[in-house]
This record gives sequence, structure tokens and C-alpha cells, in this order.
Amino acid sequence: MTGFGTTLRAAQLERLGASITRDIDDALYDGMAVGIRVAGRTVFQASYGFADRRSGRRLGTSDVFAVLSFTKAFTALGIFQAIERGALSLGTRVAEILPGFGTNGKQKVTIAQLLAHTGGMPFTLPGLSAELQGNLRATVELACQIAPVNPPGEVVSYSAQVSYDVLGRVIEVLDPQGRPYRQIIAEDIFQPLGMANSAIGAAPGLASLRVPIVARNETPMNLGLMARDAAMTEASELPGGGGYASLDDMLRFVAMLEAGGTLDGAHVVSPATLALATTNHTGLRPNNTLAAQREMRGLAPYPAYLGLGFFLRGEGLFPMPFGHLASAATFGCIGAGSMVFWCDPKRRLSAVFLSSGLMDQVDSHLRFQRLSDMVHAALSPSGAVGEAP
Repeated sequence: MTGFGTTLRAAQLERLGASITRDIDDALYDGMAVGIRVAGRTVFQASYGFADRRSGRRLGTSDVFAVLSFTKAFTALGIFQAIERGALSLGTRVAEILPGFGTNGKQKVTIAQLLAHTGGMPFTLPGLSAELQGNLRATVELACQIAPVNPPGEVVSYSAQVSYDVLGRVIEVLDPQGRPYRQIIAEDIFQPLGMANSAIGAAPGLASLRVPIVARNETPMNLGLMARDAAMTEASELPGGGGYASLDDMLRFVAMLEAGGTLDGAHVVSPATLALATTNHTGLRPNNTLAAQREMRGLAPYPAYLGLGFFLRGEGLFPMPFGHLASAATFGCIGAGSMVFWCDPKRRLSAVFLSSGLMDQVDSHLRFQRLSDMVHAALSPSGAVGEAP
């Protein structure tokens, strides 16, 4: 059988761009920045459509997106950095670090369970007002008061905000320098990686580059994300979804993941850590959060395939934003109805898709499944003379 080479077919990349352009022309979304890496180098970057269709502002590769749940990967690496310096373990109970959390059935919830969305935490936090969004300490105080919505350790239920806000507070409490969460992520992840246009919260220096969140599909969730984005400040801290980054910066982050936790001599986490983080920790259990959408679309339950801060491709044919053509070991992150990045270590192929104009969650999964399959299909066979733009 022919193996995979290290070049991309230009004609297939043209098809990819044409497909994205048709979507934008059909107003499915407003714009998209795409970056592809093969064999350790970035070989393709392009921007299509609008940063803001309302104002007519075109999208460029240096524009800064609200990367939503990509932020969970930053938070997970912050936890792993604390583990690597001996401050806690994956089996540590959260209540050992945040005593107030150990109430109402949460006494035995572990760090690993929060990372893997098996800690029983809800999708969103009951009682969280718009005024408290981004106030990490106030948010975690509310989280300490609630009871699990599922038995901890038994059900996989993606927690969009609560679990990772708690993990962000754990990072703060354990920090030897007493820094706030946003500063820890900036100094220990963004700066070492040269992610100059990345931040937790709406950094003023990035204001002119920001791509606003606009709800193309006006669901309550998407309208809520749009309102939250407009209200973000420099001090806003949402470890589950409050990060900002450009395409260039996300490609540097992906390059670090490909290299086992380092980039240009800067160490973020160890290869052993990333190997564990990108292993399946949810077995064949489905993601309970998607149950209603599965039923509405007539889909049978399928495995969640969650690592610790990352989604995994796994095996089977079901809605999969990394593409059906991806190898089973492929891992990455998904940002609401707007963005995806993935790394396929078997084929040494990675991609970042950042879009403007929020879509329905499942429709977005299917969109990226289609586009990701087109990227996988662009990889030339080994030994072929290909073309990498």
C-alpha cells in the first residue's frame, strides 16, 4: 500500500478554497482563516471572506479570533504544568485545593474528571448573571454551591464552562507567584511560544485585530456567545472559553503539540504529558450533552472520545470535525460553532480552521468534517512529486 508523502496537491487545495468560498457566498458563515502543516512546517495559509460582514471588513491571517473552547487546551496545559512541578496529580480531589468545592456530592470529584468532562458538572452554570461572566472567583464560588447533574465518574457530559473555570481557579491557587489565571497562561504558554497576538480576555492592544462574534445561526446559545464577546474586557477570565488568538499563533500552538510539548527550545509540557492528554479517557461512552441533537437528527449514540483537554478522532463513522479520513490517533479542539484544529500524528498532518459567523453546533461539525476530509485528501502519496504552496 502506498504511504503518505509530505506535500499537498495544489488542485485539491483550490477545491478546498472554492468550497469555503461557496459557503461564505451562501451566507452559511462569514469568513474563514485556514492553516495547514505537513511534516513539521506550515505549507498553506489563506483567508476567505469577512472578518465582519456587517462592516465589509475582509479577513486577514493576522486577525484575532475569540477561540472559545480552544481555551480549554490552554487551561489543561496549565494544569499539567502544575502536575509536572509536583503541585498536584490527576487523582487529586478538587476539594483538597478548593475546600469550598467539596459540598453537595462533589467531595470526590477529581482533577482528571473535570479535564475529561466526567465530573458531573453542568453544561453552563445556573445562576451566573451577565455581570459575573468573566469574574473567575465569583464564578467558581457559584460552582462550589451546585450539585452534580450526573454521578461523578459515570457519565460523559461536556461542560462548556463550569469544569474548566474550576480548573482555572485551581491553577491560580497553586501558582507559586500568586498570579491571576490570565497572567499565568500568558507568561507560561503564550509568551514562550511566541504567540504575540493571543490573550485571555479582550486585551486592548488586540482590539483593532479582533474578529467579532456574530450569530449567523441565531440560537439562544449563539446569541449568548455574541453578547458575551461584546462585553469582554481585559480582565475577563473564562478558562473554558475566553481566549483570543490569531491563525499564526494557533499554528505555533499546533507546532508545539506536534513536537511533543516544545517549540524553538521553549518547553511547555513533556511528551509524556501530551501522550496521556491525547489518550481516550472516556471509553466508548457517548457525550450526554449531544443527546438531544442526536435524537433530533436521528443519529444513534456514538463515543465521545475525549482526552484530557482534547477531543480525539477515534474510530467509526459519525459527525467528526477532524474528518472521517483522519487516522484514529488524530486529536485537537473544537470551538463552539466556529472553529477546529487537529493534529494527525500518523500522517504528520495538521490543520487550523478559524471562522467568523457562528453556525449551529452540529451543522458546524459536519462543515468541518467535509473541509477536513478535503485536507486529508490533499496529501500526496509517498514518493510522488507534489506541490506545497
